[in-house]
Amino acid sequence: MELRPDSPMAWRLCGNQIKLWRQAANVSREELAAEAGYGVEAVRSMEMGRRRPSQHLLQVADAMFGANGKLESAHPYLEPERFNNRVREYLAIEAEAVAFHWYDVLLIPGLLQSEDYARALMASHCPPVDDETVEARVSGRVERGELLKKTTTLFSFVIHEAALRGLVGGPEVMKAQLNHLLEVGELRNVSIQVLPLGQGATPGISGAFALLETADHRQYAYQEAQGSHMLFTDTEKVGDLVKRHAMIRMQALDTEASAQFIRKVAEEL
Repeated sequence: MELRPDSPMAWRLCGNQIKLWRQAANVSREELAAEAGYGVEAVRSMEMGRRRPSQHLLQVADAMFGANGKLESAHPYLEPERFNNRVREYLAIEAEAVAFHWYDVLLIPGLLQSEDYARALMASHCPPVDDETVEARVSGRVERGELLKKTTTLFSFVIHEAALRGLVGGPEVMKAQLNHLLEVGELRNVSIQVLPLGQGATPGISGAFALLETADHRQYAYQEAQGSHMLFTDTEKVGDLVKRHAMIRMQALDTEASAQFIRKVAEEL
């Protein structure tokens, strides 16, 4: 059975170490499986990195092979990743940004998501991920929201009406999410605007994007769609999106009218 190329490298490395220690100790896979209380195929999957090696298997293998803690110590490094590797560079810039502008069409922007809304999104991931991964990603997203408390950073969001009516997680979750927007919108460094339906062929129909500026005045643009993540530094590309964002903000409701609009949508749920 071949290795899955999408298996986390840490799983594959740890699994291979279990296999090497087992072979050096002249222990069969069947013997390890019996001692750990697993099926042989489950142990095989862990050794090949197709399945995350469990803490229990690492403990049993460590004792059987006389590894003196070398195998068991790998467990913390096997925890589910909070963020896809491809977005970490963006998140590092996001954390240092002094100005942040986000436009979204179909979803509430990540920094504004409530815990239940984020969980509903993570749980609907396709292909599916396990519960641990869902909770790790939810935790990471909620922690990102703490950036809004950084009062020296300017945050502006424009959210298309379609995102407000998306019913992610059902009416109760969505209503709580809309009320969360109203609460966050009270922060003095945060502005939230709504781009209502019926605007026709506006720049806003082309999809979501973010613009970031750092303390040294470097500008970045970020886009994601269907698992693709793109971070731009090219001045021409960033400049085009800056112009597009300016037009979108002009066509959106102001912050006061937007809050009234969000409140009205919440009351309808």
